[in-house]
Amino acid sequence: MDNDIYSNFANLFNILSHPIRLQILDELRCNDACVCHLQTLLGKPQAYVSQQLKILREANIVTDERDGMLVYYRLTNELVQHILEDLLEAPDPKRKLPGCTCPKCQ
Repeated sequence: MDNDIYSNFANLFNILSHPIRLQILDELRCNDACVCHLQTLLGKPQAYVSQQLKILREANIVTDERDGMLVYYRLTNELVQHILEDLLEAPDPKRKLPGCTCPKCQ
């Protein structure tokens, strides 16, 4: 097997080894979410959540789509989707978070 494959998997596992990024991906595997929704879910500041999303976006794990002033994120990497399905419980159905001001929770 090509050594690049081992490097690619090692990089992917390094990205997935961060608990907050895993929590973000767990939320995104069922529902698109904006930064404010993820902030409420994680209890973290916007800058921190955006930093983690940037890492996931640069790794081609998530994509973003602008809707007016909001940017929604979506899990687009099928390998990561399968890994999460194998490792984590069934995802929560679409949920509204108390205190979240995003349109999906209103």
